[in-house]
This record gives sequence, structure tokens and C-alpha cells, in this order.
Amino acid sequence: MQDFVFSTVSQIVVAPGAAAQLGQHVRQRFPASRRALVVTDPGFVATGLTAAPVRSLEAVGFTVALYTDVVADPPEAVVLAAAEQARRFGADLVIGLGGGSSMDVAKLIAVLAGSDQPLAQMYGIGNVRGGRLPLVQVPTTAGTGSEVTNIAIVTTGATTKMGVVAQQLYADIAILDATLTVGLPPRVTAATGIDAMVHALEAYTSRHKKNPLSDNLARQALQLLAANLLTACRDGHDLAARQAMLLGALLAGKAFANAPVAAVHALAYPIGGIFHVPHGLSNALVLPHVLRFNMPAAMTAYAELADVVVPGTSGSIEARAMELIAAMERFARNTGIERTLREVGVMESDLDRLADEAMLQTRLLGNNPRELMRADAWAIYRAAY
Repeated sequence: MQDFVFSTVSQIVVAPGAAAQLGQHVRQRFPASRRALVVTDPGFVATGLTAAPVRSLEAVGFTVALYTDVVADPPEAVVLAAAEQARRFGADLVIGLGGGSSMDVAKLIAVLAGSDQPLAQMYGIGNVRGGRLPLVQVPTTAGTGSEVTNIAIVTTGATTKMGVVAQQLYADIAILDATLTVGLPPRVTAATGIDAMVHALEAYTSRHKKNPLSDNLARQALQLLAANLLTACRDGHDLAARQAMLLGALLAGKAFANAPVAAVHALAYPIGGIFHVPHGLSNALVLPHVLRFNMPAAMTAYAELADVVVPGTSGSIEARAMELIAAMERFARNTGIERTLREVGVMESDLDRLADEAMLQTRLLGNNPRELMRADAWAIYRAAY
């Protein structure tokens, strides 16, 4: 066994209705905190589901302010504006309440609000100086796993993204409450669920830092996600399925925070950046084609995961690995999400640009089990087209 280091969030609360007791959980952990900034987006505010968590915070003595201008793929301007609001408000605790974008912005507020380090100096791995404010994450989608990762993604240009990866970005508390996810449309449920499955698949086959803990988390995540995705899409009010999806996404997040993701994400980022396709759907569009490309290097691992996703899978190693790929294609087909690049507005003439942009994702491509060159990226996009 190779040496490894495993890090994660220190406290996780898993219970339907837990968001309505947010104040109690936070007060118990942070008795001296008084001013909480809740970071969310306009769409979630419109659901009315922010009211109960805010009331619970106020009931235990918090003064609460909301930052509600988070957008998908948040640009630097949003992050900096949020951090400035936190400073003006005098926040001594930050709560991310939303999808991956809200939670990523919350992470960065927590490190920026009390620091003079510019955001631009934080990009990369291990470049954050100093500490952060107390941080609590409450996901409202079952996909990114951002509530338990030490990564925040920022849009830095018209189409480019940069990541901040640092131990300081791990939250103090993650709270999983399925009642916050019941309003998600089936297509969003599907895309975010497949995103979580990608996290588990890539963690299990990551070239770097793969370890027994991340492997077990990835397998358990895939089992939960595969068993509950279609149910959650068919009946969004099935709390048991919704809670299982949240837990699966969290476990996948814990896995890939320690055994990082690879080429699926590298090829998905340009699709999202250029064509404004949601991240989970971008992953789903290239997933089966990247899996096929990786087969020579990852066949045994894929065969091991096939029986997790499709219990009872039999046959040769190659046959079982191919069944995993087929199963992922069936999830996309059965949930009704887009399955080709042309369906999301990509033209064949765009493939060269996508391939060029993908090759800039060196942090991710280095984790892929098989080396991927520009010609390979172009071929994968063409197969997805």
C-alpha cells in the first residue's frame, strides 16, 4: 500500500429537516459567533426555502445577512463583491446554502473576508495564506459534493476557469437535508446525479492519490447514486431517494477531494465555459466517450465498478467494463437529458476550439489514467457530437 493523506470535513449532519435546525447545529459548534452571512442564489431564494434556516439562526441569536447574487460558474467579480459584503457586514461565520456555485463562493468569502491576500494569488494548489472564518455548507443539489471538498472554481475570463485548492476550504460542518432538494426538476436531478457519479468514477481511477479510503467512498457513492437516480427523477418528492442521492454526492465529493478528477472534467469545462452548459450536463455529454478512451488503462477498475452500478454483472473483465459504460449511457437516455454536443448548440466547427481549451486543463489531465493528447480530445468531442 502506498502512503497517503486523507482530509475531510470534521462534522456531517444527515437528516431530512436538518436545515430548519441549522441555528442549533451552528451555535453548538461556534458559541461565540454572532453575525452569519448566508450565501445563495436568486433561484433558491425564490423557492422560499431560505426562510426556515434563517429563522433558526436568528432564534439562537445570530444577526443574519444574505448574499444572493451568486450565478452559475461564478466570475471573479461575484466572488469579490461577496467578500466585500462580508467585510462591511462584519461577518464572523459564512454559510453556503445552494448548489456548487454558492458553496464555492462561500468558501472563498471565508478566506478572503479577513485576508489581504488577492484572489489571483490563491489560484492553484496550496496557495491560500492564513486562516478563514467558520464555514458551514448546506447543499441544495445532489451533485457537486462541494460541501466536503477543498476546491473552489472561479470563472476568470470569457471562457476560462481557475481553481483554488487549499486545506482552508474544507468546511467545519456539512448538513444534508433532502427537503431542500424536492423542488429540483428531473433534468437537473439527472445532470447533477450523473455529475456525482463522474466524481466517484474518476476518483476510483485517478492516477494520483487514489487510496483505500477514496476507493471505498467512491464505490459506496456509486451504489447509492445508481440505485436512486431514476427514482429521484421520477418522483422528486421521494425523500428517501433524495436523501440517498445527497449522501451519494457527499461520499463522491469526499473521494475526489482526496483522489482528484481527470479528463471528463477537463473536457467538460470548455463546454460549460464557451456554451454555458450546466457543469453536470457537460460532464454527462463526454463521459461515455472518455471512459472508452480510458479502457486500455482503466479496464480492470471499470470492471470492478460495473458490479456496483449493475449488480450481477458477469463475463470477462472487458465485458464487465463495457457494461459500466453502457450503464452510464442508459442513465442519460432514461433520464432524458441531452446526449450529444449538437443538442446544446455546439457546431462541428467548434470542436477545434474545444480541444484547444481542454488541453489547458493540465491540473486535471495529469490525473487521467491514460495520457490524453489534443488529437484524442478532438476525437472524443467528435464522438460526442
